[in-house]
Amino acid sequence: MKRYLSAIAFCLLNSLLLSAAAPAPVFRAGAATSNITPPLGRPIIGNFVAPMATNIHDELHARCLVLDDGKTKLALVTLDLLGSDANTCVEARGLIEKQVGIPAANILISGVHTHSACSFGGTMPLKGPQYDNYHSFVVQRIVDGVQCAANRLRPAQLACLTAQAPEHVFNRRWFQKEGTVPPNPFGGIDKVKMNPRSGSPDLIKPAGPTDPTVTILALREPDGKPIAVYSAYSLHYVGGVPKGSISADYYGVYCKRLEQLMQRSEQDPPMVALMANASSGDINNVNFFHPRPAKKPYEQIQFVANDVAAKVHAALAKAEYSDKVSLAARFREQAIDRPMPTAEQIAWAKERLTKPGPKPDQVDLPYSYARRVMDMAKREAKANVPLQVLRIGPACIGTMPGEPFCEIGLEFRQRSGMKPAVLVEWAHGGFGYIPTAKHFEWGGYETWLGSCAFEPHASEKLLDTLMEMVAEVREAK
Repeated sequence: MKRYLSAIAFCLLNSLLLSAAAPAPVFRAGAATSNITPPLGRPIIGNFVAPMATNIHDELHARCLVLDDGKTKLALVTLDLLGSDANTCVEARGLIEKQVGIPAANILISGVHTHSACSFGGTMPLKGPQYDNYHSFVVQRIVDGVQCAANRLRPAQLACLTAQAPEHVFNRRWFQKEGTVPPNPFGGIDKVKMNPRSGSPDLIKPAGPTDPTVTILALREPDGKPIAVYSAYSLHYVGGVPKGSISADYYGVYCKRLEQLMQRSEQDPPMVALMANASSGDINNVNFFHPRPAKKPYEQIQFVANDVAAKVHAALAKAEYSDKVSLAARFREQAIDRPMPTAEQIAWAKERLTKPGPKPDQVDLPYSYARRVMDMAKREAKANVPLQVLRIGPACIGTMPGEPFCEIGLEFRQRSGMKPAVLVEWAHGGFGYIPTAKHFEWGGYETWLGSCAFEPHASEKLLDTLMEMVAEVREAK
């Protein structure tokens, strides 16, 4: 009996010694970029007219960040494209899970919303083998970028903070004097106009707020060498790109400038900056009350990008880093009703399409929306909407596909109870604009049939689901 008890005591002691000797999990991070620039000769998507790409001003990238707390791995990817396509994201996330070992539910893929890139699938999809090839190319480059970032995982520290850049964001939906809003494509009169004439005496007030906050998640090695900065800002895009040129808009310039500011010298692996687009469906870079003078191509892009990068760099000088970081993720789909055309609207569309269409370089809104109405009549009345929430230390990132209005992002931040918190748009697909219910009453471009993604109260339902997911990641261990 004594020998038996001694054996038990020895096993218990050995177990305690082994558990005491086991090292604590080390938080790690790695980042990489991969080039996703398309070949010339493809349409540049972002406006009602799609000119062919004849020039590459700056290369487009998938910017990738991988995080690992010892139990959970996350991947965050920003694409220098108009948006993200649901099929592309599903395929890429599946391959990453299989090849890299990061669960698909833990992978965030979002588009930055440059209006100077080419389509690769669901965003104004184009048919033909040359377009399918680009879809496959983008998928593979996303997977490659995440794999390279995972290969570069190393001990890291995290800082979560914000900076303020109010001077670059303006609400683009305006109330105007009665009788001054032109008819919409369907013949009705809206109460609100998108992108009114700058400096017009008919302007009354913007129809919504702006969000000046730049959310910042900074990763560095324990010795202070930067690994990556993931940031998000509610700015639709800047523009000023000549016709036919491919560009990542201000997002690419911002990343390049921040990398220049943060790297003490050329380092290997290089520091990677990422800029995601936060909720900005009704926000742009145009001061409608006080128009700015005309600028040369790319001049305003450089100005905004360099200034935001400088503000982020200054904020990082006071950042407090920690290597005690835990991660969590939730992903789910929610069925939401889509707006469907009525019999009268379908009849209007058919009648309009019997008339000649616009010339290649002309914009004809009634014709464009008649085509959209006919396409909408063929689709399902409900959509499965992908939603995701990531917890990264004290920070919280929520997502919506398409373009939620700024105030939706502000409400997400306020209700989440986490700091910092941000709602990233164009994540895991695109369904169009996501206004709040009151904006449907006011009308305007983003609420038109063919522009908006869902029924008027969809944003409330999506936010409620996101809040449930936030509660889950907050409590996850």
